[in-house]
Amino acid sequence: MIQFEELKLAVEQLLPDIKDLADALGLKACESEIEQLEYKAAEPGFWDDPEESQKILQRTGTLKNKVDNYNKLLTAYDDTLALIEMGDEEEDLSILDEAKSEYESLKSDLEAQRLSTLLTGEYDNNNAILTFHAGSGGTEAQDWAEMLFRMYGRWAEKHNFKVKTIDYLDGDTAGLKSAVLLVEGENAYGYLKSEAGVHRLVRISPFDASGRRQTSFASLEVMPEIEKDVNITIPPEDIQMDVYRSSGAGGQKVNKTSSAVRLTHIPTGIVVSSQIERNQFQNRDIAMKMLISKLVEIKEKEHLEKIEDIKGVQKEITWGSQIRSYVFMPYTLVKDHRTKFESSNITGVMDGEIDGFINAYLKAESQGELQDGE
Repeated sequence: MIQFEELKLAVEQLLPDIKDLADALGLKACESEIEQLEYKAAEPGFWDDPEESQKILQRTGTLKNKVDNYNKLLTAYDDTLALIEMGDEEEDLSILDEAKSEYESLKSDLEAQRLSTLLTGEYDNNNAILTFHAGSGGTEAQDWAEMLFRMYGRWAEKHNFKVKTIDYLDGDTAGLKSAVLLVEGENAYGYLKSEAGVHRLVRISPFDASGRRQTSFASLEVMPEIEKDVNITIPPEDIQMDVYRSSGAGGQKVNKTSSAVRLTHIPTGIVVSSQIERNQFQNRDIAMKMLISKLVEIKEKEHLEKIEDIKGVQKEITWGSQIRSYVFMPYTLVKDHRTKFESSNITGVMDGEIDGFINAYLKAESQGELQDGE
């Protein structure tokens, strides 16, 4: 039947791109590295250094996941062709819609894996540190900041990334004033760097008895987690350390002992804090990683040769330059102002379905087509 023949041709045209993807992903090198890492994991004394062994296991899992995703793509290609051929042989048009859906899913997965090959920045492969700040507007803005906090947590879970809450400051009556998430996994920063900026919400406020429409803002800062950087030396006298009792929401979010640590980098005024661990020294280590990551990010962004060249940091957030708007009323639409990508499925977006926005950013960035926020 002509409908199935045309669809089969469209699917077969994807095969060259699928084969090219294997080289772009470096699958042969991945399989070789997996073999070497598994050999190390089988050696006596592997667990003598728990931190190093954990890194090896995490790296092995990451590589296996990359290989598995590609193999699933190949399987989906074969399954889609088989479905089309079955519908054609039986002349059953009721199968056509399912076959078209499988084709679109296959094409989408291919595009997503292909876009991952664009992540070639120095820190793209690193874990990501996400810092949320509620804008002015009290409870409404604080509630919006928490909605974003949940959205990115859900996105990370859907992609099998590990998520840790490092810092969390409750809102006055609801939501949060500020929070820090660590997203661990390969290319976490490469994907999430596109989300940095001001996010704007338009909705009927649940906190307004008059039911008026409200506009709220929250900002998201995204940094790569830097384990060690030989180019960074921070003199002890440049750091002020304060210890305080954790003040977060408790439960699974933070521990509430007097071991939370706040570090202030005196030359720049950068402040970072951690309250996730029960041990003060562990929290200091985490905060130190965050401080180094922030300094590296500023150095890269400002094209500076060394950390000492950083003169200071911006204290004000410019609410007029939002990267994305989320409209709940009078219609539903999420629109990215840099790529013009949009989605009317606002429920899905708030539940972490933001791959379309991330992929559109990566594609536009690679083609030099990004526009400024509004």
